[in-house]
Amino acid sequence: MIDPHPSSAHRDRRRRSTAAFAHARTLIPGGVNSPARAFGGVGGEPIFFRAAAGQWLTDIDGNRYLDYIGSWGPMILGHRHPRVVAAIEATLATGTSYGAPTEAETRLAELIVASVPSIEKVRLTSSGTEAAMSAVRLARGFTGRDKIVKFAGNYHGHGDSLLVAAGSSAATLGVPDSPGVTAGTARDTLVLEYNEPAELEDTFRREGERIAAVLLEPVVGNMGLVRPSHEFLATARRLTHESGALLVFDEVMTGFRLALGGAQEVLGVTPDLTVLGKIVGGGLPLAAYGGRADVMDHVLPAGRVFQAGTLSGNPLAVAAGTATLEALRDDPPYARLERHGAALEAGFRAAATAAGTPVWIARVGSMMTMFFQPAGAAPVMGWRTASQSDKAGYARFFWGMIDRGVYLPCSQYEALFISAAHADADIDATSVAARETLAGS
Repeated sequence: MIDPHPSSAHRDRRRRSTAAFAHARTLIPGGVNSPARAFGGVGGEPIFFRAAAGQWLTDIDGNRYLDYIGSWGPMILGHRHPRVVAAIEATLATGTSYGAPTEAETRLAELIVASVPSIEKVRLTSSGTEAAMSAVRLARGFTGRDKIVKFAGNYHGHGDSLLVAAGSSAATLGVPDSPGVTAGTARDTLVLEYNEPAELEDTFRREGERIAAVLLEPVVGNMGLVRPSHEFLATARRLTHESGALLVFDEVMTGFRLALGGAQEVLGVTPDLTVLGKIVGGGLPLAAYGGRADVMDHVLPAGRVFQAGTLSGNPLAVAAGTATLEALRDDPPYARLERHGAALEAGFRAAATAAGTPVWIARVGSMMTMFFQPAGAAPVMGWRTASQSDKAGYARFFWGMIDRGVYLPCSQYEALFISAAHADADIDATSVAARETLAGS
């Protein structure tokens, strides 16, 4: 268990968070409504927040932090962006849920289709888990096949068939990764190592006629940031096309963040289906899956593959998502995000070098991870190398940055996110905080 021993001064500054967490644990399992919030990856107790604005978070003790989580990715414009707030307020005045179609849903669908060239039709859902689960069911229904290929370290929500770990070898049938997931459910999921095209080739030689889809994060954010190799993505695209399987990109994190068209625009690889979340809802619960029209037309009621949701296309979430996508279209922040990402990467790299701390830094645009890797370790290209990271070293870095007013992901295996609200001065201050933290660790 990680125990970074947060400073006594820090504990004194968050007494109300400590009390709030103790109370929450009496009512909520583990005191949190998602395990990523529990600080299990860094030790200590989670911080409870009461407000956010722009690039800042304020906790219930009144401490302010530069936010590099952005609600785990959705807040690309920063918190409480005026355009998004105005859209929510206008919708709130007319109704919060109808359980019936609205023109606003069609408008958001138009924006998604116009932004992501691979998407010809799209279905809205309420969460990334629901969208990924639905895309997998659709792939199976469309192809008439059972097996799914996924990759170790890629997370696609907590649907049973996707909550699967690798078995005794990388190219093996999956085994349940959680109590409650049956062996039968896991049996049709093949778990491979990311960025290993030879493993993928071998799997398709053996199982190709039974594979419905290859599901992957085109840029991984869920084992820390890992960039794909061109060969790996090209192999996945070629094999799925040749075998009649579908290539499914999970762009819950990368959609609309790396470019308006997502990672697929940046990488130049076109999937058959795309899963979207986070930014597409503008900070409210909304996700989507979409792709080729001939595939999407298999979804009920156009086709026979079942998927439904009482709150799918919720008016408030649609308003927030539409306002966010319109803002990204009208005033694209991507050049500024790239500049700030490059500056922060350089600042972290300089801080680690000055302190003699061995790290591997991976970044694409406004997403980045600094892996605390052993000296001389291989580049982080998949879970096999990412899992060798010094988690305790990252935990010390995390708490040192918290003490300096910088809120980073509470796990070595999560990516940080920069928002359009961050200014040059914020990036500079964060680099200084990293230098001070690593110098004292």
